[in-house]
This record gives sequence, structure tokens and C-alpha cells, in this order.
Amino acid sequence: MRPSTFKKNVLATNIAILLGSLVSVGAYAADEAVTDDNIEKIEVRGMRASMKASVNEKRFSNSVVDAVTAEDIGKFPDGDVGESLGRIPGVAVNRQFGQGQQVSIRGASSQLTSTLLNGHSVASTGWFDQQAIDRSFNYSLLPPQMVSGIEVYKSSQADLPEGGIGGTVIVKTRKPLDLDANTAFISAKGDYGTISEETDPELSGLYSWKNEDENFGFLISGAGANTQYQRNGIETLLGWGEIVPSTFQQDRERTALNVAAQYRASDALEFGLTYTGLSLKANNTNTSIFLFPTQQGESTCNQTNAAGVCTDITHSGVGGFAWNQAWAREAEMNSDTIDFDFTYNNDNFKLEGRVGNTTADGGTSLTSNYGGSIGQPGDFAGHYDATGKIIDIDIAKKNFDASDYNDQLSGAGWALKKQPNTDEETYAQFDITVPTDLGAISSIKTGVRYADHSVTQETDAAIVGDIAVRDASYYYDGTMSSGAGFTLPRPNFDNMINDAKAAIEGFTRDKSGYGTLNEENLSLYAMANFEAEGIRGNFGLRYISTDVESDYYDLSSTGQFADTLSTDSSSYSDVLPSINVAFDLAPDLILRTSASQVISRPNYAELFATSSLPGLNDGTPSNEKLNRGSVSLDPFKASQADLSLEWYFSDSGLAAATYFIKDVSSFISTRQKLNQQIGINDNDLIAQGGSACGVGVYDCWTVSEKYNANGGRIEGLELQLQDSYDNGLGYSVNYTYADAGSPSENYPDQMGVFSDSSKHTVNLVGYYEMDAFSARLAYNWRSEYMMRELPYFYGNRQHQDYGTLDLSTTYSVTEWMDITFEAVNLTEEDSIQTGVSPLSAEVIPEFKADYPVWSFEGEARYKVGVAFRF
Repeated sequence: MRPSTFKKNVLATNIAILLGSLVSVGAYAADEAVTDDNIEKIEVRGMRASMKASVNEKRFSNSVVDAVTAEDIGKFPDGDVGESLGRIPGVAVNRQFGQGQQVSIRGASSQLTSTLLNGHSVASTGWFDQQAIDRSFNYSLLPPQMVSGIEVYKSSQADLPEGGIGGTVIVKTRKPLDLDANTAFISAKGDYGTISEETDPELSGLYSWKNEDENFGFLISGAGANTQYQRNGIETLLGWGEIVPSTFQQDRERTALNVAAQYRASDALEFGLTYTGLSLKANNTNTSIFLFPTQQGESTCNQTNAAGVCTDITHSGVGGFAWNQAWAREAEMNSDTIDFDFTYNNDNFKLEGRVGNTTADGGTSLTSNYGGSIGQPGDFAGHYDATGKIIDIDIAKKNFDASDYNDQLSGAGWALKKQPNTDEETYAQFDITVPTDLGAISSIKTGVRYADHSVTQETDAAIVGDIAVRDASYYYDGTMSSGAGFTLPRPNFDNMINDAKAAIEGFTRDKSGYGTLNEENLSLYAMANFEAEGIRGNFGLRYISTDVESDYYDLSSTGQFADTLSTDSSSYSDVLPSINVAFDLAPDLILRTSASQVISRPNYAELFATSSLPGLNDGTPSNEKLNRGSVSLDPFKASQADLSLEWYFSDSGLAAATYFIKDVSSFISTRQKLNQQIGINDNDLIAQGGSACGVGVYDCWTVSEKYNANGGRIEGLELQLQDSYDNGLGYSVNYTYADAGSPSENYPDQMGVFSDSSKHTVNLVGYYEMDAFSARLAYNWRSEYMMRELPYFYGNRQHQDYGTLDLSTTYSVTEWMDITFEAVNLTEEDSIQTGVSPLSAEVIPEFKADYPVWSFEGEARYKVGVAFRF
């Protein structure tokens, strides 16, 4: 029997056994049953109270659900929502640009995690033009002060919106009728970064009011932060520049606003209206000094790796050369959501509804580039060592400023462009729950959900007029630290952008970068809740139907884009069963089991029918790419099951073990072919005189496309132990093992493992809480994992194991005033990424043979704050 067939048979047998158990239980069930919340909560009134509440709520839940809840305003466990999620068993955080931006659950890619705000989607465009438009949620946009709780569903159930093979995260904001009248909160923090060496302000506040009858109230909360972020590292681009120390600087202005109103017309009827606005201004510069130790001047290659790349180089200094440049980008993202909900509840049924609209616009509103030759030939004499996991550079000179440029500078006309994106969804959902007297079945819940989602991506090339030519000191003022111990000229963002705008006479549409996507999703479900002596749970079916279409400019075989838009369309439907059962084996021992089928829809970038050319005439030879998407892609689909045993050995003590398996039958991956001719010459290859396809060959491309692959399995184990003591001490420990394998042919890197999947994840939390003082020390570690961003610039590489140590303390000066201190990444752990693909893989050489392709220096951040509550 084939392994995949065996796995499916096992899951089908589990479902059949569980359904059979329900039939037998129904014969003797009690007439009345209690419906549980199905939520394991950590209520943050205090760390010890949090632990006890967690144990108590988990004990009576039906599904496999974890949660973090901040009952007291401003008392969220971490200063970053993503970091708090990373403390949950089975959840791993993906940290990019210094924050926990995305999470992966139980070995599945972060792209397979569905995130909902108050039960609905949130529109988002992203801000960085080197990353794909996807369905993931950037948790760094959401201030923790606005969040009342987060639920993480690891098992599925019929009333849960589809979309998360890894799991579903539901973020909840605060409601006015849940708080005391005239509740007020204000907080101020100073945030210091050890690389940027800047202290940045954070402010947040909340006010909530309700009338004396407590049937009408409103709430307004807001937060703002202005962060000067800096990332120093070493990048590689072997086709041009080889070794590249770099500095990314970003002026982040994050604002968030949440306004909520509630009206309880009667004991049975309630209405709610919520507005959520998220905004991020993300202007940034990326400065790089391109070093050419084997391509320019006299050098000796002392050692090569298995891919034929020289990894140990000695340069004499004769003919040495370097190019220093900075990309300056205006970037932002704005998201606005309006959500109306209602609940009508009487003895005969409960009717719930939600209607809303979420929109976002943003992206890169202007891109510019300023660069030139820097330094003298002898400056680059020395040793370049890429034999380890981080490239070591020991050369004659590593400190440069604007005076080291060899010529005046001007903006690169080819770089001037804008890449705006839009995202919008209109949704409606209605659910009805009817109590029943059908043996073990206590209620039946059914509902319908509809969403109309539209995404647009654009690239508009500038029509360039006169470009200013200036001394380098106009565009670079002062210096800054960089990767590998370098000091580089610091870019003047305002001067660069202002001169770029002055040179632009207009814009013209780049047909390769334009595409639209419309997706209509309809779902219907029916779910039964049941309970009898010693057993409880739910089972049901969810029907889904999706229609998708994309507008694009077709690319002919001769390399010409059509003048009119074409439209591709496709559709699919499915039925997804689910069941969750909890058995009370003893007063302190619970066995849980679940089985379901789940899907995750393709990312938007994969569905665009556009033929995009991200490396065309971009000033960098050897990175020419043709990317093709398809609306005909089927979603990821998996059959999954859980089995857990929980022992409640004290009021606050819990020992739990959970086995989980996901058999992925439908899979989306990337295949690419190197050195292909598509009928388009690239100006960068013309300037270089040739390409990997040959001297004088300027039509040489990496062709990349998405396709549906077969196979993939995730199997693992979660272990959890927690307890607290009367002396104020407590701890929480969890470990997750996830074996997330997929056939290597599913990936161009030929690494047979799911993206973002670490085989081992560990959380260790210890705390002390007594009277007015509390302190918590938390360590999070995950083993190596694959990061996949092909066909984009950063490519497919392996992130090495990564661990962070965080500290938080609070001292309550009075009942209404707290002093706080937070330290994140105390050990300043570096982000190290290596190319691990086998030699046969269709990827460029730096992504093979353990070459140290990227590394970024770890930054510790320290926050001191004061909070007031009234």
C-alpha cells in the first residue's frame, strides 16, 4: 500500500470510529447538556492567575484551541503580538525586519496560517516591493494594547472560516460593554535599539464609556510608534558584486485606531459597530557596498566549495573596485475596516450576523537609486573568507564616507518607478444555533458566509526628464555602521527622493507588473454540538465554493506584451468534514481527539495571470526573471487528526502531550528553469557584454511558474508542562516536534521540507510575582527552517537555528500607576541564512553547498515605560 493511501485510510478510520461513538452515546445521553466555550484562555490579571485560568479553561474546552487574553488593559504578555503567539505550543514566529511579523503552526508554512480580526479578514498590501502579495497578516501592525485576546485553533470545526491548514488565529479587540464606565488607560514608552542607537517613542491610550443602564457604550483606543530601525548584514549576489555588506534603515511610523460602539436593545438583541484603522509609513533606504574580489583586479582563489564557488580569496589590491549604492523608497500601507455585527438570542434559537468591508492601499510609491564607484584599488586588498556561516572580510579599508566616491552622483533613471497595490473585501456572514433535545446532541448550528475579494498590483515606470548631477555629499551626509564591520556613507533620504521627484515628468504603465484578481468565496455549513456523561464535542460539514478571475497583458512568444487586457478564470468547490471529541477519563485526566479536512487558498501573487519581469533593466545583471502565475491553481488541501492526553495534577498544574498528523494531498510549489530565451534582451546584460547563456547573448532568463504538486505530510508531537507556587514562582515549558516532509521535486531547491518549518521548537518561561512586583524571563528557540521567496530577489535559503531571550518586569507604584521594563533578544542573536540546495537544483550557485548567502546582526531592544489606569 502507498504511504499516502495508508495515511488517508487511517484518517478515514478515525473519523468513522468517532462518529460511531456518537451514535452509541446518543442512546443513553442525558436530556440536557452544557455548551462549552472551546477556548483555553490565559487571563492576564497576573501571571499566577493567568496560569490557573489557563488550566481551568483548557480543562473544559472541546476543540484543540489555545489563547492569550489580556483582561487588564496594557497587560498583554509581550510587547509584540507575534512574540506572544510564539509562546504557545506548536507555534513558531517568523521574524523579519526586527519584529515577529508572521507565525507558522505545527510545521506548516506561515502562508498556511489564516488570521482573522474579530472573525473577519483584514485587507493588507504590504510595503516592500521585493516580497510577494500574500494572504498572511503582519502582526507587527497591531499594537498589543488594542487586543483583548487571541485564539489559536489548531483543529478545525465546521463553523470556522476555511483557509488555515496550519491553523486559524482569531484576534479580538475590546468592546465597551465589557469594561467599566469611564475606563481610561494611557501608556508611554521609550524604545532603544542597540544597532540604531536611537531611542524611539511609543504612545497608546484607551477610553471606554457606557450609560447607567449598561446597554449602550462606545470605546476609542489608539496607538502610535515612531521607530528608527536599522539592520546590518552581509548579502551575496555572485553574478554581480559577490560579497555585499549592507545597511537597511527604515523610519517606521505606525498608527492604529479602534473605535467600537455597542447597543443592547434588550436582553435578547445586541448590535455592534467597529472601525479599525492600521497605518504604516515605511520610508527606507538600503545601502550596499558591492565588492568584487574575484571579478575585478588580481586575486587568488584559495578554496572552492562543491558548487564551484570560490570561498577563500586573497586580493592583491591591484585593480580593486567597489560600487556603493543606496535604494531610497517611499513606502506605506493603510488599512481600514468597518464591521457591523448583531446577535439575537432567545429560548428557541440564537441568530448572529456580521457584515463589513475592509480596504487597503499602499506599496512602494516611489523607488530611486543613487550609486557609484567608491574607494581606491588598494582599499580592497586583503582576505575574503566565506568558508563559515558568516562571511569574514579583512581588507585594507572598511571605513568610507561621501568623500570616497570617485565621481559626482545622479539618480539612476531606470530605477524610478512606483508599485502601488490595493486590496478590498466585502463580506457577510449569518449563523443560527438551535437548541435540540436529540439525545446527546445539545444544539445544531448552521450558517452561510460570502466574501468578494479584489486585489490589484501595478508597476508604473517613470517618464524621466532632466536628472540632477551633484556632489556625493548632497546625497550622503555622515556615516553609519554596516555589516562585516564596515562603516558606509549614510544616505540622505529626503534629498534623494526630492531629486527623484523633480526628474519625473510622468508615469507609464509597465504591462509586466500589472494584474488584477477577483475572488468570490461562498461557504455553507452545519455543525452539531453534543454532550453526555464523560464525552463532549462537535461534528459537521462545511461546503466551500470559489470563483476566481485575473486580468493581465498577455506576453507573446516573441517577447511582446499585448495592448489590451486578457482575462483568465477558474473555479473549484469542496466539502470539508470535521469532528472534535473530548473524553473525561477521570476527574483529572482528559483525552481529546479530532479529525478534519482543511484547505488554504493559493496566495494572491500565485494567482495573478501576469507574466512579470522583476529583473528587467534594474541595473543588476544576472537576476533576470520571468514569473508566471495561474488562476487555475487548486488550493492546498489536507486531512488532519489530533490525539492528546491532559493531566491536571493541581489547580494550576498541567502536563499534556498531543500527537498530530496532516496528510497534504494538494500542494502549491514553484518550478524554475535557468538560462531560458524568451525574446527580450536586458539592458544590463548588454552593458555587461553577455550572460550565463553566452558572450553576446542578452536574452537569458530564469523562468519561474507555480504549479500544483502532490504529496506532503506533517507529523509531530507537542509536550507541555506548567505550574505555579505560593511563593510567587511559576514556570511554563513546552516543546514541539514537527516532521514536515514533502517530495523534494516539489521545490526548485530540492529540499524536501515545508517552508518555515522547524523540526524542533522550545519555549521556557519562568516568572516571579508577588505584591507590587513581577518579572518574567522567556526563552524561545527553533531549529533551522527553509525560507522560500523565489522567484523574488532573496530566493530560497535555510535559516539556521535561532533563539531569543526576553525579559519583562513591572512595578506597581500605586493601583493606578505601573513602571515597566522590557528587553527583547538580550543575547543579540544573529540571523544566519545559508544556501543548502544540492548541486542538481535549478537555483543559482550561492544557494548551494552551504554558502553563507545572507547574515544579519542581531539587535537587542530595551523599553522603559509608564502606564496609568483609571
